[in-house]
Amino acid sequence: MTGWEDIRAEVLRRIRARDWPPGGMIPTEEDLAVEFGVARATVNRALRDLATSGVLERRRKAGTRVAALPVRKATLDIPVIRLEIEARGQSHSFQVLKQSFMEPPVPIASRLGLGPGFKLLYLETLHLADGKPFAHEVRWLNSEILPRPLPDFHALSANEWLVAHVAYVSGDIAFSAEGASPREAAVLGVAPGAALFVTERMTWTAESPITFVRLAHGPGYRVQTLV
Repeated sequence: MTGWEDIRAEVLRRIRARDWPPGGMIPTEEDLAVEFGVARATVNRALRDLATSGVLERRRKAGTRVAALPVRKATLDIPVIRLEIEARGQSHSFQVLKQSFMEPPVPIASRLGLGPGFKLLYLETLHLADGKPFAHEVRWLNSEILPRPLPDFHALSANEWLVAHVAYVSGDIAFSAEGASPREAAVLGVAPGAALFVTERMTWTAESPITFVRLAHGPGYRVQTLV
């Protein structure tokens, strides 16, 4: 059976043989999936790995091309909050505070490139570590592009399900320190205006937005990654 590692190796072979020269476009994920007889997600995984390594350049709606000057890129994997908490030796649980299908605020819709009237699935979730507030998650989710059936997000967190089941082509992530809003303060059990570590992240398929998520952690939260 052909796996993503096999596809990655063949793509590298073609690049090194100059079948696909530096700066040149490569076939689409759909065409490669047909050629190799695999699911598109398998091809996506191989191409994402090569893009991470700086061998390929991927742009939403513009396709994938061989990097003219390959460089190593810094990356940050999307963490599964449950695993992050369990790695601390604590027990994870979560509560869905609100779930609704509605039109996002204009600033969110604009960042996702959506026009007026486009509705998304809204989820507000509180993650807990040993029963105490760990992270407040506000997520807007483009349910139209997700595989069916959708899970019960009260039983399996959207964070964990998306990481396991939905491949992304590109993303955008920002970190900031912000004062807790009245809602965040109430949910996290901190004083209004207390300093929070905030992560805002968007992910995309080749054609469409997948999700916008805002994660707020209370004082003392620490991020660590490898370079």
